[in-house]
Amino acid sequence: MRIVRHRSDQGPRLAVLDDDVLIDLPAGLDLPTLLADDGRLADTADTSLRTAARGPDLDEADLMAPLDPPTVRDFSTFPEHTAGIARNLDPNAVAPEEFWEIPAFYFSNPYATVGPHDDVPVPPGCERFDFELEVAAVVGRAGRDLTVAEAAEHIAGFVVFNDFSARDVQFHEMRLRLGPAKGKDTATSLGTVFVTADELRDRASGTSYDLTMRVLVNDEEIGTDALDNMAWSFPALAAYASRGTSIRPGDLLGSGTCRNGCLAELWGRYGPDFRPPLRPGDVVTTEVELLGGTRNRIVPGSPAHEIRPGV
Repeated sequence: MRIVRHRSDQGPRLAVLDDDVLIDLPAGLDLPTLLADDGRLADTADTSLRTAARGPDLDEADLMAPLDPPTVRDFSTFPEHTAGIARNLDPNAVAPEEFWEIPAFYFSNPYATVGPHDDVPVPPGCERFDFELEVAAVVGRAGRDLTVAEAAEHIAGFVVFNDFSARDVQFHEMRLRLGPAKGKDTATSLGTVFVTADELRDRASGTSYDLTMRVLVNDEEIGTDALDNMAWSFPALAAYASRGTSIRPGDLLGSGTCRNGCLAELWGRYGPDFRPPLRPGDVVTTEVELLGGTRNRIVPGSPAHEIRPGV
C-alpha cells in the first residue's frame, strides 16, 4: 500500500494510491493515528478504494510530507559514509569500533519536516549547506524494551528522508562534544510516498532491502548506493530506540546517510573543494526505488542574529 498526503480545499488530506491516482481517505485523518490501531490504515484505504472518487494523478497533486512525525531519530548505519565524514579531520580514518557496537543516533527536529517539493532555506550563518540521502522507517506500533525480533513487527513502512545539514555550523558546535543540533535544525524533507513494509517483502536483502538510492544536484548525479549496504537493520534500530523508553506510531528512524550520499563525505574523501556546497537556486533530487523521492529548491534564508555570553 502507498499513502500520500496532499493539500486540498479542506486542508491536508491523506490519500491511497491506485496505480498513480490519488483516492482520498476521509478528511481529518493523519498517518500516526491510523497506524496506532492495528489494521485501521488497511481497512480505511480499502474502503476508500471501493467507494471514493478518483482524484488527481500523483504528478499533479500538491504533495506534503506523508506525516508529521512526533519524534525523529537519525542513525548511522553505513560504514563507508561514517569513515568518509571522519576523514574531514583524519585522512586515514575508518569507521570506529563503536560503530559496530551500537547503532548510534541523534534526535532531529520534528518541526523541521518539509514536503517533498517544498523550498528549503539556507540556515542562518551557514556557508557549507549539504544534503543527506537516507530512508526512514516509520513506527506503526508502540513498544518499549523490544528485542530485534519483536521490533520488526513495530515497523509499519518506509519513506525517503533527506536530512539537510549546515556542515560548518554542525562541525563548530560539535567541538563541544554535543550535537549535532543547529547543524540539523532547519529542514528534513520527506519523500512523496509512505510505503507499507509488505510492499518491500520481495526485495528483502541482508540487513535491509535491495533498493537503489540516488541523489542529484541540478540534475547531475552526485552519489548512488544500495539500501542493503546498511550494517544495522531497521528492526535493530527500532530495538535500540526502544531501550529504556518507548517508541510510538509515527516516530521516524532514519537509516543515516548512504555511501556517497552527501557532500561532506565527498569533501572528506577528495578535499573540501571537490564539489561546492548548496547555494540558493540549486535543486536537490533524491530517488529510491519503490519509495519515490524528493525534489527541493534551495532558497535564501534568514540572517544569523548576534548572540554572546552574558546577554
